[in-house]
Amino acid sequence: MLVHLQQYKHEEVQFDDNRTTGRSQTEDSVDKDAQEYFGESVEKMDVETWETVEYEGDPIQRRGVTLTGVTSVSVPDRPLEGEGDAPLPGTTVQVHVDGGIESLEQAVIVEVQDAEV
Repeated sequence: MLVHLQQYKHEEVQFDDNRTTGRSQTEDSVDKDAQEYFGESVEKMDVETWETVEYEGDPIQRRGVTLTGVTSVSVPDRPLEGEGDAPLPGTTVQVHVDGGIESLEQAVIVEVQDAEV
């Protein structure tokens, strides 16, 4: 199966009242093009970028996560330890891939698609 999620976290930088939704708060501190910074074209890399969005009046960060080869998806009926302390959208989503389980905290399921259908 193919699973697409949105995952959320608090901003990791100190910010002031001049923050802007949809713009990285560290963007101005790094003034290099992608080729110079990474040593190769970003299009060739599998990079997940966090973007700043507004949630309940505060800026938080969101990224899209797409996983393939998933055998099942589950959402625990109780929050995991430490989850729920901060007001963020989503919950823990457990994804079963190749005999293992990966937990994605503060995630919202966007789409689950069976490749066989």
